[in-house]
Amino acid sequence: MPPIRIKLSKRFKSSRRAQYQSRQASTQSQDLEIAQLARALEETHLFLCPQMPGNLKAAPGGDKPSSPEGPQSFSASSIGITASASSKSSEVSMNQGEENSPGTSEAVPDFMNVLIMHSLDSKVAVLVNFLLLKYRMKEPVTKADMLQVINDCEVHFPEMLLRASERIEMLFGLDLKEVDSTNHCYGIFIKSGLTYDGMMHGEAGVPKTGILILVLGVIFMKGNHATEEEIWEVLNVSGLYSGKKHFIFGEPKQLITEDFVREGYLEFRQVASADPAQSEFLWGPKAHAETTKMKVLEFIAKVHGTDPSSFPSQYEEALQDEKEKAQARISAKGLCHSQVLVSRLAASSSTRGVRDIVSSCIVQRGSWCS
Repeated sequence: MPPIRIKLSKRFKSSRRAQYQSRQASTQSQDLEIAQLARALEETHLFLCPQMPGNLKAAPGGDKPSSPEGPQSFSASSIGITASASSKSSEVSMNQGEENSPGTSEAVPDFMNVLIMHSLDSKVAVLVNFLLLKYRMKEPVTKADMLQVINDCEVHFPEMLLRASERIEMLFGLDLKEVDSTNHCYGIFIKSGLTYDGMMHGEAGVPKTGILILVLGVIFMKGNHATEEEIWEVLNVSGLYSGKKHFIFGEPKQLITEDFVREGYLEFRQVASADPAQSEFLWGPKAHAETTKMKVLEFIAKVHGTDPSSFPSQYEEALQDEKEKAQARISAKGLCHSQVLVSRLAASSSTRGVRDIVSSCIVQRGSWCS
């Protein structure tokens, strides 16, 4: 009996072809988004220790200031998540291994490390992309969610989670915090107490708080005011240029001189009696209200791979700022209590009521003092 052949209609074939092309386009789009993010994490050098002005603490036993470079510092090989960055560093270690050993068998573990690092780097990029998606959706994320995204790679999960959290912190100004240790649930929050992420409502994009904190840091390190030229000097090292649209962050000049200023995080003004004319940036009222010099200094220190006390003059100023803000909060609380007591006295219509309230106030004040 001859085999039965089923002839598919042209319409059916066309439909199947359209579905395949749609799935292929969706996959390519997702791959492109991840590739763009990986490129941003490599080329936008926010991790690469920009030349931040400030005084580093003198090294013990020497006249030269201690450098932020070291095993804990951020570098291209230690923070870049693309395959090219990790492959280059791994190739160096392979070449060194070949030079130091007569045979090639000792280079095999290095080659295996290249493959492992390549795989981890790509999974970290996927994880960062997933965390940004969850942030945009204002949803918490669980360990189970993340493991599913990285194909249940539980062995390397702690390392990948650490690297992904560092990248969203330093590049996008976001903190990943565990909010439920029992169910391993995490929340993603804007860093340093700020409430603005630079994302327009209803529009796709990425948080730009990392850029804002970096600019606030430059201003603080330059004596609480920095010229426009000084700001761009640091941002250029970070891969951001005035008038040049960044493929992840957009137009940085508009973001800094317009958006951040309009939101009250920066002040942008002409320098008095400057010849030639010069503009400078200062912290805006919202920056003073929402964050502190210490929080910004901690961010800058982390960029350098060091601690805030490595910048002694700025560290002392930040401590003083913390003390003044604490005293202001105490004074405001005391004023609030006084206003409440005055209101209660004014509302009383009897002498006995006044006497009782005054006695109550004295007792309460005694308990405050104790």
